[in-house]
Amino acid sequence: MASSTTMRPGPNLNQELVRPAILGLMDGTVSTLAPIFAAAQLTSGIHVFWVGLSAATGAGLSMGLAEALSHGQDEEMDVAPAWKGLTTGLGTTLGGIFHSLPFLIPDITLALFIAYAVVATELLVISAIRWRYLNFPLWRTLVLVVGGGALVFFLGIVLGKVGNGTI
Repeated sequence: MASSTTMRPGPNLNQELVRPAILGLMDGTVSTLAPIFAAAQLTSGIHVFWVGLSAATGAGLSMGLAEALSHGQDEEMDVAPAWKGLTTGLGTTLGGIFHSLPFLIPDITLALFIAYAVVATELLVISAIRWRYLNFPLWRTLVLVVGGGALVFFLGIVLGKVGNGTI
């Protein structure tokens, strides 16, 4: 006698790991650019690091909770909402922390130079992951990811300059 239950396909790496992680990396990288680089215009060194660390961890907690709570337990999902939330939250935190680390260097000019390189690398890596694992066209994803990051970065610079009175 044939069973009336249907078999679901096995876990999907893109759905369970790559999509939530890349969502988190993109959010963490981009959402922390404005506060970090605004702070770099207003203060220096370790203070900028603490702004970046608090922005990254706050964004990670927020995104992780939002992702976990935005899904009910759906029979069609192969992954638990808590796993997607954890993956998204960790990706978000890491995305924001990487370009905060250079501000542990006391020389603000050197720290900024390294942070710029880190941000550029992060945006290119995110673009490459979206192209490789999520099948987005490379040029389109480069324009969207790097362009979006540049907008938020420049917003942070402008707000920092307004805050310190140079604009």
